[in-house]
Amino acid sequence: MAPVSDHFDGKRFFNPTLPSDFAPSRRSTLRMMREPKARWPRWIENKGVPRLQLPLGANEAAITFVNHATFLIQINGVTILTDPVWSQRASPVRWAGPKRVRAPGVPFDDLPPVDIVLLSHNHYDHLDVATLKRLRQRCSPTIVTAHSDARLVAQLGYIKIHELDWWDDVRFHDAPKITFVPAQHFSARGLFDRQKSLWGGYMLEFQERRIYYGGDGGYSTHFSDIKTRLGSPDVAILGIGAYEPRWFMQPIHMNPAEAIRAHCDLGAKQSIGMHFGTFQLTPEPIDEPKQELARALLQGGIPDGQFVVLDEGETRIF
Repeated sequence: MAPVSDHFDGKRFFNPTLPSDFAPSRRSTLRMMREPKARWPRWIENKGVPRLQLPLGANEAAITFVNHATFLIQINGVTILTDPVWSQRASPVRWAGPKRVRAPGVPFDDLPPVDIVLLSHNHYDHLDVATLKRLRQRCSPTIVTAHSDARLVAQLGYIKIHELDWWDDVRFHDAPKITFVPAQHFSARGLFDRQKSLWGGYMLEFQERRIYYGGDGGYSTHFSDIKTRLGSPDVAILGIGAYEPRWFMQPIHMNPAEAIRAHCDLGAKQSIGMHFGTFQLTPEPIDEPKQELARALLQGGIPDGQFVVLDEGETRIF
């Protein structure tokens, strides 16, 4: 059990930036689910072409967008996956729930050996048990996870698990220093476990360079706090989708304009958008996050290329 802190009361975790009893209620969740939804395509073909065997300099990182919040990060010979989801649905069951409308940008069987998996929190579109089982059978990576999620991961047969509280860090030989950082969100996998485990993002530090992965969350002061404590990232991976309706989603998911504010608060040299275009979690049209991001970047005078959206499967060198 975590010690009592500014985000844990001895029984449940909470956001210090929100009322201590905040968590989307079942009633408001059901109301949100009844909101009219834009119609998404049944299926979309990917455009990106993964480049997983590129030679990298000692100070370079290759970042490949797989889908949703899943990125393949290759640094100094180490391969890291964020919130890996290769399942057909982001759901506790196979027959219902948000269904993917495009294939993962990297086929599972094409993955290089994965050394480390970063899990930001326990929602089904981020912690996918079926994918974690496949990864354990294939390469048994080390898992770095939010506080109180280690038990779930251990039940899948994993042995190398590091469970972190906010600002905790873990170091591996030849791998980046990994720090678990705050996010404004919540946790639950069922009706009776809300706020029983933590949520957050990660800062990876290597060769005096930094990559920030935001996990899931709304806009708040924690982005400035991360910059103050850990420094600005060279690359920030930030959510830009699943933000409507705002009366429900604003505390827990950023819209594109808020993602740009987060980019600026972090002082990131470059940012990459995520959390869009794979599973229809919320009512907005499938292309709206990209369009709204482009509009907000123009309005904010952000230079071209400073905040980008990758195609599923696309690899960039940073």
